[in-house]
Amino acid sequence: MSKKLTIGILGFGFMGQTHAETIKKLDYAQLAAVCDVNEAQLKYAPQGVSTYLIAEELLADTSIDTVIIAVPNQLHLEMVTKAAEAKKDIICEKPLAMNAAEVEQMLEIVEKEQVRFTVHHQRRWDHDYRVAKEVYDQKLIGEMYTIKSSLYGFNGNMHDWHIYPEFGGGMLYDWGVHLIDQILWMVSSPLKTVYANVRNVINEQVDDYFNIQLYFENGVNAQIELGTYFLNSSENWFERHWFIGGNQGSAKIDGFNPKGEITRTSALLSNVPGQITMTHAGPTRSFGPAPEGRILKEELPEVSVNHQMFFDNYYQYVQGKAELVVQPEQIFDLMKVLDAIRISARYHQSVNLDIDYSSN
Repeated sequence: MSKKLTIGILGFGFMGQTHAETIKKLDYAQLAAVCDVNEAQLKYAPQGVSTYLIAEELLADTSIDTVIIAVPNQLHLEMVTKAAEAKKDIICEKPLAMNAAEVEQMLEIVEKEQVRFTVHHQRRWDHDYRVAKEVYDQKLIGEMYTIKSSLYGFNGNMHDWHIYPEFGGGMLYDWGVHLIDQILWMVSSPLKTVYANVRNVINEQVDDYFNIQLYFENGVNAQIELGTYFLNSSENWFERHWFIGGNQGSAKIDGFNPKGEITRTSALLSNVPGQITMTHAGPTRSFGPAPEGRILKEELPEVSVNHQMFFDNYYQYVQGKAELVVQPEQIFDLMKVLDAIRISARYHQSVNLDIDYSSN
């Protein structure tokens, strides 16, 4: 029988407690200890689990082989360093660091100490994302040229630590790291250019809207848009949305529990017809209503995924039975993209890169 993972959690706020609930469901893992500097948080620790106020005391527990780091973002580098020096394997929450330079230091210390290291990018197993990725991977709409990924809200204001830039607050480091990572992992081509508009619409200190354009070597343009105060009365507007365009159709995917369709035409025209169509805007030969039977609809592909699969993969990796899906070198590249986005937004100019997830 394979040895179970014995896990300690550093930081027992919302995400730390979420991880504790997940571990309960894993037959290959057990939670041994939790740590938080706020003693009030420790009352939520599961019965029988050791509790600590000091990280070094948890890291000295020789029964623990794996540490989940869920402390505030600005402390990730410090905690990764201490955990690696204590010879613990590490799963760190996102965003991995405050910038790419910090990630570089992390990679150096985990390599020096020869410990396993990954990042909790569980949204690679989001249902809506995996449907979109299946459309892309299987070329279900031919050669794709554009991808739009969006998420909109109505509350506007940030909450808790998210309002403080020195803690890595704002939507770019909260949801942005996930949405960008999804696109980079989907499009198997080097990222060459980024252009970004990052704004504070409601919140004074941190970003709550961004529109990011990613240009890949294979010709794909991906647009990622998020707004916490981006209003529309349409049904299910405040959800995830995908649009993918190809030369054999389009795919529309809406919702975290995705619904949508693939749309094609029954025929392609070799040239613009001579017949003019009258619309409210005037005469046109390129647009206007489609003839009856021209627009065809197909169902989206079916996929079966859940966030636990992140931990399933990590355990298989520890057992030597699988490659690690979330490679830390990829997240180093992701943080380089985040740094470039900040520069692009600050100076209103595109930034050239050469980022290739598939090389890691």
